[in-house]
Amino acid sequence: MFTGIIEEMGTVVSLETRDDMEMWDGTIGSGTELTIKDCPISLDGAYLGCSICVSGVCLTATDLGKEGEFKVGLAPETLRRSTLGTLIPGEKVNLERASEIGGRNSGHNVQGHVDGKGEIIDKWVDSDSLFIKIKASPDIMKFIVPKGFIAIDGTSLTICDVNHAEGWFTFMLIEYTQKKIIVPTKEIGMFVNLEVDVLMKGAESALAAIAPRIEELEKQVEELRAEVASLKG
Repeated sequence: MFTGIIEEMGTVVSLETRDDMEMWDGTIGSGTELTIKDCPISLDGAYLGCSICVSGVCLTATDLGKEGEFKVGLAPETLRRSTLGTLIPGEKVNLERASEIGGRNSGHNVQGHVDGKGEIIDKWVDSDSLFIKIKASPDIMKFIVPKGFIAIDGTSLTICDVNHAEGWFTFMLIEYTQKKIIVPTKEIGMFVNLEVDVLMKGAESALAAIAPRIEELEKQVEELRAEVASLKG
């Protein structure tokens, strides 16, 4: 679990496909490996197998290099869901270590399980604040509400305006945050990783479980009303 409070911005060293990945049964497969440097905070206390959130995606450290680098593997599902497959050497990424149990959470509960990508369709400045408008799919927009939480490239942010009919929402970055994360460097037409609030997912799941019962009860109530009306008649 993460908080969405970015600790540092790392630099991509390489994103490459390897054909020498050893599987659990000893066979050899291919996979994608991402190497990141300029990450002293992320490496502080890091160990093989620890979780590091890279631009919103929870990934497992598979190698801790002696040159101040670390490596993570990118599964096919990760490449499909996120923007990580488009990274190039020299590009910056948001980094956050897993949160500590009992520690303070200045953001919200971020799982690092990206729900999909959103497209930046507009940007503008209001005094010292930067507003960004994101276009997202209906599957994501149904969880978007004004003043709700959302993780953008792993950053915990507050949703401002929402237009479900047109499929977009906005968020705002204060002057301090603008200099600590990668989102301001992205241009219109570029994509960001989106993770909606897990509490919203839980609420939808709970509602879906009881919705059929509610519909059945409403049907029974209408039938009883009809019977009472016929008896009165």
